[in-house]
Amino acid sequence: MTYGFLLELIWHPPLAFAETAAGVLPPELELQALWFAGALGRDFRTTTGGKVRIVQFGEWNRGAGPDFIQAAVEINGELRTGPLELDPVASDWDAHGHATNPAFGEVVLHVVFQSDSRRIFTRTWDHREVPQVVISEAQLSDALNLPQREVAIAHPGRCVAPLKGMPVGAIDRLLEEAAVYRAGIKATRWLRTADAHGRDAALFQATAETLGYRGNSLAMRLLAQRSPLGLLKAEGEAAEAILFGTAGFLAADLHEQAPADTRDYLRGLWDTWWKNRACCEATGERAIPWKTHGQRPANHPHRRVGSLAALVKVWPQYRRLALARPFAAKPLIDFLQTLDHEFWTHRHTLTSVASVQRVALFGRAQALELIANHLAPLAMHEDGMTFQAYHKLRNSAANDKVRRCGLRLFGSTKGSEPWMRRVCHHQALLQVYQDFCLEDFSDCQNCPFPEQLAQWR
Repeated sequence: MTYGFLLELIWHPPLAFAETAAGVLPPELELQALWFAGALGRDFRTTTGGKVRIVQFGEWNRGAGPDFIQAAVEINGELRTGPLELDPVASDWDAHGHATNPAFGEVVLHVVFQSDSRRIFTRTWDHREVPQVVISEAQLSDALNLPQREVAIAHPGRCVAPLKGMPVGAIDRLLEEAAVYRAGIKATRWLRTADAHGRDAALFQATAETLGYRGNSLAMRLLAQRSPLGLLKAEGEAAEAILFGTAGFLAADLHEQAPADTRDYLRGLWDTWWKNRACCEATGERAIPWKTHGQRPANHPHRRVGSLAALVKVWPQYRRLALARPFAAKPLIDFLQTLDHEFWTHRHTLTSVASVQRVALFGRAQALELIANHLAPLAMHEDGMTFQAYHKLRNSAANDKVRRCGLRLFGSTKGSEPWMRRVCHHQALLQVYQDFCLEDFSDCQNCPFPEQLAQWR
């Protein structure tokens, strides 16, 4: 049986609380942990009396936006799927700006632990009312007295038991099939871009998308599309200013807000952009939607655009290594780790003070993401890389998505640890999770994957 065959078998689809916690509430993270662990139960009523059953608690959201994603909530018999927000106090929805933030526009349930003296309505930016549940003081007290469970970023699924009974070799073959299947999808996507715009443009967009992880992948791809490589190469020294200007990061007075030792650099960018802005500037609704909140300093979009600008300057060498046949990962990783820029190797933003230590423009973890998501799939498709060579690539720095997949399939950090060491296994776990876990909103009960594992064996 192949992984593709497994996919063919998939199908796709108390009272309203007046009593509230009046005392001092635990920290918000602890409240979230109690909720996610199921310590508060599954059945509730909204503040308007509607019956609520939590079918699926969802997953921790480690980035900006609602607290939990991929939740499934039944309200008066109607199943709703989407994000879930938890706040200690009802008024936090407005106080934290959720009411005007489009990122909270799809929230299906608002859970709070303290109501307000006045009736608080939970409304989204487009004025949709979100059902609200208030956890009572008694419920919270009972939950706090229960034995505390370890906070996890995902619940183990029904597939944990059959996977635990499978030989290691069988699991390895399953994940190899899933990794190859995923690589085929990614190669097809890359080749479609290449067919439309050429191989250089496809590589440029793929590189920009990788630099945008996480939170700004789309924004970086948009930037690469709006300021295409052909234009940047033709403009020569103006390329860097065009990238920052197209991104929307330049202003006439920006240099006045910056430390003295950066003003010449910023003024130079603006003066160059001013002459070229007619070709690429976009404002209003057409502006690129950057996310700056919740980003580590080293991941700030200013730095990512700076890294892309540095790559444009050495494009011939970069292209030769990235598209080499046969493809070799180590020379490319070494090249990217030594990428240099006189400004951006010591700055986090356009107006920040200089960092004493050098900050890598394109670190090893990012280089491996680029290889796993774009270059290795393409090389395998073009017979420029064997799966055995792909299998040798190690990456112990599993991101939240990969760790979530591991917990869902193998039940614990210890159980998933053997499959956290290789790039191909990361990709395989993501594919299984996408094809099965994300297609299921029955909290695993109706997912066909556990039964199909018996056929795989």
